[in-house]
Formats: sequence, structure tokens, C-alpha cells
Amino acid sequence: MAADLNPDWLSCLPSSWSYGVTRDGRVFFINEEAKSTTWLHPVTGEAVITGHRKTPDLPTGWEEGYTFEGARCFIKAL
Repeated sequence: MAADLNPDWLSCLPSSWSYGVTRDGRVFFINEEAKSTTWLHPVTGEAVITGHRKTPDLPTGWEEGYTFEGARCFIKAL
């Protein structure tokens, strides 16, 4: 489950670009004109870190997450 998406990076997407979110919450960008994708924001050149994911080194029921600022956190899955 991804966190709420930050409208600042959404509002500055060029007109031919959209975005998608993977099952683990990772945001990727879609260039509709070129029919290509990238992990990096087309304007800032940086990855958008949001959502959370399961990692094999965590105890059962826990997931790794990241804030919009990139801080790592851990989430107890329900």
C-alpha cells in the first residue's frame, strides 16, 4: 500500500508524462509519447520514495517503508 502521493512532484510532470505505482509502493514514470518508463522523475531526475515493501530480513509481519523525505521506517502489517 503506497502512501498519499505528493502533489508537488505530480503538478510538475510534463504533459506527455504520467505515473504508476508498483505493488510494493514504488513510483515510476511513464512517457506516453516515447512509450517508455523510468524510475526517475522527468523534471527533477530523482526517484520518488514512498510506500513500503516486504524484505526477507525482517521478522514475519513486518514491512520496510520510506517517507517522502526518504527516511526508512518499519511497519507492522495487519
